[in-house]
Amino acid sequence: MTGAPLTSSFSQEYPVIPSSDGSASLLATRIAFFVAGFGLAAWAPLVPLAKERLAADDRMLGLLLLCLGAGSVVAMLLTSVSNARYGSKPMILAGGLGLALILPLLTVANTFIGLGTVLFAFGASVGSIDVAMNIHAIEVERATGRPLMSGFHARYSIGEFAGSAAMTAFLSLRLDPFASTLVCSALMMLAIVSAWPRLLATGRTQRGPWFFSLHRSVLLVAALAAITFLVEGAMLDWSALLLIGRGLLAEAHGGLGFILFSIAMTVGRLGGDAAVARFGDRALIMFGTLPIVTGFVAVVAAPVAVIAMMGFPLIGLGISNIVPVLCRSAGKQKMMPVGLAIAVITTAGYAGILVGPASVGVIAHMVGLPLAFGMLGALMCLVTLSARKVMADYR
Repeated sequence: MTGAPLTSSFSQEYPVIPSSDGSASLLATRIAFFVAGFGLAAWAPLVPLAKERLAADDRMLGLLLLCLGAGSVVAMLLTSVSNARYGSKPMILAGGLGLALILPLLTVANTFIGLGTVLFAFGASVGSIDVAMNIHAIEVERATGRPLMSGFHARYSIGEFAGSAAMTAFLSLRLDPFASTLVCSALMMLAIVSAWPRLLATGRTQRGPWFFSLHRSVLLVAALAAITFLVEGAMLDWSALLLIGRGLLAEAHGGLGFILFSIAMTVGRLGGDAAVARFGDRALIMFGTLPIVTGFVAVVAAPVAVIAMMGFPLIGLGISNIVPVLCRSAGKQKMMPVGLAIAVITTAGYAGILVGPASVGVIAHMVGLPLAFGMLGALMCLVTLSARKVMADYR
């Protein structure tokens, strides 16, 4: 395939919306994705401090983290309704400012109920900006007539790295946790406020009823998103244990696998839009099968560390553009309002992150961690092999 037909098909599917400054909207959307990733990842280094401050055991900490997830899920569903009335632009501003304002409170809440409440509000901000920025990304694709979703999600990944690194650096320099979050919050606030005037104001859709039937095609996409996020969550929580358990790496170096996975996924997303323009969405997902399968075989069965480590970037590269393609498919479908479809898909993905790692632990307890990882590879094959059905429904 050549690049021209697909680019023009984008223009045909999404009529170009007049925009006085498309490049400004593009930059603003990238900033929104970066801020969302930055804000969420800035919380990660604070988790051990919160556990120590509350003298919480693992069970209590798990319940607190569920508050964050519950807030995200509730906000994702409500944002789809609010977007229909107000558009994605104010929802992005509200979510971004919420992240910036609530982050410092995570360092001072000193009771279980207090921290749970703050985490619920923080999760609501995460869920709100997550849905709104993906809806807005679809609008920007329509305005420009070209694929951009992979690049936007790459900025989210870069934001995650920057947020975690910045907070870790501040804490390593023995800066007070509250002061550290104030610095991060100020940066996020400046970024989202500067981006807000440049966001498109075209997100307002029809004011239909609040409740819609869930179409089977959207549910299929949601299931595929859940599987993909499940694998990403499992790589974060279990890859180090797999490498250490197999005797391939020392305990201090167990995180190298996930680092390679994350770098490859970010690189894949940075080049994903060009790949979509040349080969198309369906081909991009299906082409991912080979590196995914090869990567999981290497990770699970390779006898030496060098070969096993090569599997992690292959997996990251293979799945890097699946979620951006699935989000774009929600913008193409006509069976449900776009905002609700995006909310369903992101909620399912978040459920995959929450439930997936625990499920891997249960399976690993029964059959061993290597075989559990092999099952993850099989699930990802189902995702890639479903590409034909998904893309056929959304032509």
